[in-house]
Amino acid sequence: MKRSSFVAILFSALLAGVSAAAAEPVRYLRFQKGDQVAYGLLEGDRVRQLSGDLFGQWKKTETTHALKDVKILPPTKPTQVLALAGNYRSHLQDDVIPPKFKIPQPFFKSPSCLIGPGEAIVLPKDSKDVDYEAELVIVIGKKCRKVSKEKALDYVLGVTAGNDVSERIWQNDEAVKDVQWWRAKGADTFGPVGPYILSSVDYGKLLLRLRLNGEIKQEENTDHFIHDIPSTVSFISQYITLEPGDLIFTGTPGKTSPLKPGDVVEVELEGVGVLRNPVVAEK
Repeated sequence: MKRSSFVAILFSALLAGVSAAAAEPVRYLRFQKGDQVAYGLLEGDRVRQLSGDLFGQWKKTETTHALKDVKILPPTKPTQVLALAGNYRSHLQDDVIPPKFKIPQPFFKSPSCLIGPGEAIVLPKDSKDVDYEAELVIVIGKKCRKVSKEKALDYVLGVTAGNDVSERIWQNDEAVKDVQWWRAKGADTFGPVGPYILSSVDYGKLLLRLRLNGEIKQEENTDHFIHDIPSTVSFISQYITLEPGDLIFTGTPGKTSPLKPGDVVEVELEGVGVLRNPVVAEK
């Protein structure tokens, strides 16, 4: 074999290796150790602490922590939290998509509703019918305004798991429902998210699953979205400026059912891990 041919083959192999390495999934987390809150990279059962701004310039430090020794927090502190209604046919329970759902239908959740893994979902004293909703949650990576569908993923840092907890009476009962879903979807603790931000994968082909007290209640792949992630981000950005760390819940599949005190609800998103939260009654 000629030297030039050998070098060309070797260079191609090296490029392939670099490409494969670049495609490796990355998991970020926001955590607390003592009084310090920081971002980190998940490395097996350890967390490598990062310095700088995860949504700007950052670098790895030499500091690592055992995962069991840190408290995992909601993955970002967003300026706004949005969520999609009716983004799976299985949830709409209709073979034909109703006209209003032929475009994304976002609504707002309060940033104060967010809780992390292990924190309790608190059922308000006057709530009567509070459901779980397993969802993939988009994490915006940089300021996003009027972006095209083709470039939308450039503005996405990654995805995490979420539970769009919903009080159905406040949401749907004609006799008492609110004008907006401000408390039905945005009451404190109604937005569990985490545990990690998954980056550098195909977000449109992830298995989403919810278990209630160990029993699978929801299971569907994100390739069943009516509106995929690029379409959703692009659509919202035409009207609202999305900031780094903002979150977009992308809708829930199938049927949902009520939560009660003593339940444990787990949302598992492929590659992200398990978001586990107990359910308690407000005291």
